[in-house]
Amino acid sequence: MAGRVQGKVAFITGAARGQGRAHAIRLAEEGADIIAIDIDTQVENVPYATANAEDMKETVRLVEALDRRIVAETCDVRDLEKMKSVVAKGVAELGRLDIVAGNAGVDIVGPWHSMTPEIVRTTLDINLIGVWNSVMAALPHMLEAGNGGSIILTSSANGLKAGPWNMAYNMSKYGVTGMSKSFAQELAKDGIRVNSVHPGGVDTPMAQGIMGVEDSGFVKGMAENPSLTGMLTQWIPGMMEAREISNAVLFLASDEAKWVTGHAMAVDGGLSQY
Repeated sequence: MAGRVQGKVAFITGAARGQGRAHAIRLAEEGADIIAIDIDTQVENVPYATANAEDMKETVRLVEALDRRIVAETCDVRDLEKMKSVVAKGVAELGRLDIVAGNAGVDIVGPWHSMTPEIVRTTLDINLIGVWNSVMAALPHMLEAGNGGSIILTSSANGLKAGPWNMAYNMSKYGVTGMSKSFAQELAKDGIRVNSVHPGGVDTPMAQGIMGVEDSGFVKGMAENPSLTGMLTQWIPGMMEAREISNAVLFLASDEAKWVTGHAMAVDGGLSQY
């Protein structure tokens, strides 16, 4: 039986680990070849370790173990020209481009008065402008091919309902929500669907890093406000595996979602509902 995205090619950002790696594996399981990018350096102002080349090697190994092709490159989503070059190389090698998963992101937590201009700029440049760059690098190839396609942008539960000690992150993720709807309106005539996915708590290196930083504003705030801690966790069944988000990405990428565009899909255990 053919996979749900058999013969298609997906461009995935932040693919070296976490949700991005899970997306690459899930789409490859269902027949897609992969163009994958991620960084190989520590991102400034981020208090936890960011991705590196060894992480990407593991993603490549896992995709190739599924007998799918993958073009993997080091690229910072803030570098539009490099991203255009990587996508062009991937399309030349793999033959087409059908799916975009704009996933790369960071989270620098803390109370509002700790949000320096540098922290805000880093967060917005990666989480918002970096997602826009991802779409802009991919669209010329999708439009030229004329095959339509699916673009899935990773926002957050915090792109539907803001969370405390996360000012810059909230700003960026609300922006992604609006960006997705804007692209959906303008690309409908080209048969390209655009949706956003809104994860809640996902067990990834980013989440582990945030919760593991003892002096982070988030950890301090939770410790100092036990009533808020209860409010935030009351409706959350716990940290989910990244594959749960990948299942949503797969659906939105597949022909099963051919009438779904401009939609904000929450996969958050109800976090954004309360």
